[in-house]
Amino acid sequence: MADAAIIHAPIFQDAAVLLVAAGVIAPILFRLRLSPIIGFLCVGVLVGPNGLGRLVGAFPWMEAVVIADQASVQALSEIAIVLLMFAIGIELSLERLIGMRRLVFGLGGAQMALCGLAIGAIAYAFGNPLNVAIVAGIALGLSSTAIVLQTLTEQGKFARPVGRAAFGVLLFQDLMVAPALIVVGFLGGAIGTFASIGAALASAAIALGVILVVGRQLAGPFLRFVGSARSREVLVAASLLIILALSMTTQAFGLSAALGAFLAGLLLAETEFRHEIEHDLEPFKGLMLGLFFMGVGMSVDPVAILADPLWAPLSAVGLILLKAVLILALGLVFKLSRGAAVELGLLLGQGGEFAFVIFAAALQGNILSPEVAEFMLLVTGLSMVLTPPIAAFAGWIGARLDRSQAAPTAPDPMLVQDSEGHVIIAGFGRVGQMIGHILDTQQTPYLAIDLDAERVAARRKAGGSVFYGDAGRADILKRMGLDNARAVLVTNNDPEAAERIVAAARAGNPKVAIIARARDRAHAQRLAALGAQEVVHETIEASLQMADLTLRALGVPDDGARAIVESERLIERLAWAEETRLANGQAGPAS
Repeated sequence: MADAAIIHAPIFQDAAVLLVAAGVIAPILFRLRLSPIIGFLCVGVLVGPNGLGRLVGAFPWMEAVVIADQASVQALSEIAIVLLMFAIGIELSLERLIGMRRLVFGLGGAQMALCGLAIGAIAYAFGNPLNVAIVAGIALGLSSTAIVLQTLTEQGKFARPVGRAAFGVLLFQDLMVAPALIVVGFLGGAIGTFASIGAALASAAIALGVILVVGRQLAGPFLRFVGSARSREVLVAASLLIILALSMTTQAFGLSAALGAFLAGLLLAETEFRHEIEHDLEPFKGLMLGLFFMGVGMSVDPVAILADPLWAPLSAVGLILLKAVLILALGLVFKLSRGAAVELGLLLGQGGEFAFVIFAAALQGNILSPEVAEFMLLVTGLSMVLTPPIAAFAGWIGARLDRSQAAPTAPDPMLVQDSEGHVIIAGFGRVGQMIGHILDTQQTPYLAIDLDAERVAARRKAGGSVFYGDAGRADILKRMGLDNARAVLVTNNDPEAAERIVAAARAGNPKVAIIARARDRAHAQRLAALGAQEVVHETIEASLQMADLTLRALGVPDDGARAIVESERLIERLAWAEETRLANGQAGPAS
C-alpha cells in the first residue's frame, strides 16, 4: 500500500502530465509549425482544475490525467521565470546594460507611466474606487516577461531593434515589481507612511549596489575554483547556487527573485565560463518554461468565460489594443521604425505574470473584492493566451511596414555569436597562445576556448578573449560565433578531443576553414577525414626544425639548410596529399 501511495502521489501525476505535454504535444505542434507556447497554454487549460478537473467528481478516473495542485505548478513556474531572466542576463554584461539605459529607463519608464495612468483612468471611469483603479493600472501595465522573451527567441528577433526595445521595457517592469508591491501595501494599510516607502526603496537600491560590487569580485574566483575540478556537474551546481543565492537576496530586500537571477547572469557573463554555463542550463530553462505556460493556461477558467462571454474577452482584447497603441506611440518617439514600433506594441499588450502577484496582494489587503480580483485575473490570463497568435501577426505586419526600409541591420554587439570575421582557437596552451599573439600583431580578432580553468583565468587577466568550455560541443562553438568565423584552429594536444572539435566545427559550418594540429600521420588522416582542410604534423614539423638547426650547427650555410628542409617539407606534403586522396577513394597521381 505504501508503494502504491508513492506511485500515485500528486507530484508524480503532475510530472507525468507535464512530460506528456513536453514529449508528445510539443513535437506534434512543431511538426505542424505551431508555437510550443500555444501547446502548453492549451494543455494547461485542458488538464487544469478549471478544465477537465471539473469532471473529476463525476468521473474519478480522470484524476490521473489532470493536475489537481495548481499551486505547485505555479511555484515551479516562478523557477522558470528565474532561469529565463538568468539566461537573458548571461547574454549581457554590465557595460552593455549601461549602454541600453535609454531603452530601460527611458522607454521602460515611459511605458509604465503612460499605460498605468491610462488603464487606471479607465478603471476609475467604470466606477471603481481610486485605490482599485491604481492597483489595476499598476498590475495591468506590466507585460509577460516569459512569453515575450520566449517568443522573440523562437522568432530569432532578440538581437533586433524590436527585441532590444522589448527587453528594455520588460527589464524596467521587473525593477518596478518591488515598488508596485510596496504601493499596494500602502493602499491596503500594511505600510503606513511615505517615509516607510522611501526607506524600503533605499534599502533595495543599496542591496542592488552591494550585489553588483561584491558579486563582481567573488563570482570569477569562485567559478575558477570550481572549474579546476573539470566537472560539468559541479559547474552546473555552482551556477545554480549563485542564481539561488542572489534570487533569495533580492527577495529578502523586497525585490523579485527574477531580478536576482538576472543580476547573477550579468555577473557570470563577465567570466570565462559564460558559454559553458549557458549551454548546460538551457534544458532546465526550456522545461521550466513549459511548466510556466501550463500554469498560465490553468489560470483561465472556460466556465467563467462562458458565464460572461462578452466582458472578459472584450476586456482582454481592449487591454491589448490600448497598450499596443500607447507603446506604438512611445516606440516612434524613441526612434523605432514604424514596423518595429507596431510589433513592439502588439508584443507587450498582454498582462504579465507579476500581475497575479500584485492582484493576490491587493486581495489579501482587502483592496479588491474576490469578484473583482477574479475578473482581473481572468482578463490577464486571457490576454496572455492570446499573445502567441498576436505575436505572429505582429511580426508579419511589422515586416510589411518596414519593407521599404529593408536595409540590413548591423549585428547586435551584445551577442558574442554575432561576431564576424574572427578566428576561433580551440585550445589555448602554448601553441594557441603563440597563435593568438601573432593574430594580435596583425590586428585579427579571435576568440579562444579551453578547459583549463586556471589557464583561462590567467589569460583573461592579461586581456585575452578566452573562455572556458568544451570546443567539441556544437552549441558551444555556435556561441563562439562559428557561423561567422573565418577559421577554426584546433591546437588541442589530446587526439580524441581534437577529432571531436574538428567534427563539431565541420558539422556546424561546412564552409569554415579548419586547421588542426595532429600528433602523427594516422591522427592527421583521421582529422582530414572529419573535415580539417589543413593538418600540421606535430612530430614532422618538430623533426624538420631540429634538422634545420643541426645542419646549421654542422656548418651548412643558412640558405642551404633552409632549402634542404623546405625540400623535405614539400616531399612530405606531397606524400600527405597522396595518402589523403587514396584514403578518400580518389585515383590518379598527385598534382
